[in-house]
Amino acid sequence: MKELKEILYKVKISKVIGSTSISVSKLCIDSREIQANDLFIAIKGNAVDGHRFIEAAIKLGATSIVCESIPSDTQNGITYLEVNCSREALSIISSNYYDNPSEKLKLVGVTGTNGKTTIATLLFDLFKIAGFKTGLISTVKICIDDNSLNSEQTTPDSLRINYLLSEMLAKGVKYCFMEISSHGIHQKRINALTFSGGIFSNLTHDHLDYHSSFSDYRDIKKEFFDNLPKESFSLINKDDKNGNFMIQNTASKVSFYALNSYADFKIKILEKSIEGMLLKIDQTELWTTLSGKFNAYNLLSVISAGILLGIPKEKTLEYASLLKSVRGRFEYVIVNGITAVVDYAHTPDALKNVIQTINDIRTGNESLITVVGCGGDRDSLKRPLMGGISSSLSSKVIFTSDNPRSESAELIIEQMNSGVNPVDFKKVLSILSREEAIKTACQLASPKDIILIAGKGHETYQEINGKKNHFDDYEIVKNYLTKII
Repeated sequence: MKELKEILYKVKISKVIGSTSISVSKLCIDSREIQANDLFIAIKGNAVDGHRFIEAAIKLGATSIVCESIPSDTQNGITYLEVNCSREALSIISSNYYDNPSEKLKLVGVTGTNGKTTIATLLFDLFKIAGFKTGLISTVKICIDDNSLNSEQTTPDSLRINYLLSEMLAKGVKYCFMEISSHGIHQKRINALTFSGGIFSNLTHDHLDYHSSFSDYRDIKKEFFDNLPKESFSLINKDDKNGNFMIQNTASKVSFYALNSYADFKIKILEKSIEGMLLKIDQTELWTTLSGKFNAYNLLSVISAGILLGIPKEKTLEYASLLKSVRGRFEYVIVNGITAVVDYAHTPDALKNVIQTINDIRTGNESLITVVGCGGDRDSLKRPLMGGISSSLSSKVIFTSDNPRSESAELIIEQMNSGVNPVDFKKVLSILSREEAIKTACQLASPKDIILIAGKGHETYQEINGKKNHFDDYEIVKNYLTKII
């Protein structure tokens, strides 16, 4: 139990009805989870307005309500607190309820369009290798030291974030690495958190179904660095044209990493293959099983952050050489002489990066067969772009379904086809069934050829009309390659 007036510390309240000298059992944003003496925070969501469920929450036992508009029919014995923004209030209340856990460990946020999951996960692995109890909040999974949980959002709501951080503290976690999505920033899920550092990977076309424009998307990302405290660090990809923009108003200490620009941390690719890369950092050579230029950036950001967080440079490089690829991120298997690569690339830039990585490795005699789709109910403007990129850079491409969700998979494929240059028409097949598309790619491939299956990566399901069916790209391609004689 917590005293209501204590967990309201720093919340901007415009109106109060009732007493704040009452006890609160727990916080809820879902009225269906309410029990006796709970505090219900009514959130206006994109699809559902929590204010509609205030009465239902009270019937289930809520004794205090945070809302943006106090109902006209208030009830005796209930405390109503009116705020300008319930999401912002939730972030503060959640932190207060769990005794501000982000202040008691080193929390590092990773933001950008591509690379967030890889960077956050590799940092988690690096610090585990270094002997620290470590936490991870990512798209793929949530880790509290050795305990792994499923993840449903890139950036969870602020109530869950603070619960997870408090659980990490209870397990002795010293460092936590967390993906920061533009949705999470815009919806104020991270507002009351104290960050020890922030990492910017890159910024390209994405989420324009949610943000009104690219500049709006970029400005939301910048807010994260605007709000970092002066005691923290900002680690910025100097090679990205948006890097300097991100830290224009930050109070944090800024460091840069780059492959092509002058920077505090630099790396050079000496050799590359499907199995990995030989890199040079200052005068030290390092072999990594990660592959591709984009992964050189990811690994460099991890090494840089490790050093900024106090691990000696020579130890950081030693531990970095032990890091393995992240599930569904350039994950490959070789069967019967055919290489299959499964990658989460679901933006134009990410798709271009992974295809160029493969093309850089190819000697020219092998074919690259790409299987790719685009998700439904998401940014439709990128579909022609991804169709054009994959068809122009591959030997052959098969457009197929991804997670169509509530949209027509046929229509999504048509939109991808609209971006294909006429000279590439002959390279393109359209196969609605994703499994059939993967099977066809395996049948078309000859020894030494490379199959890229892009878009879903680590996901083990396909979402169609609200239902998630088991579907694992890696599992399916490996199965069909094994059957080839």
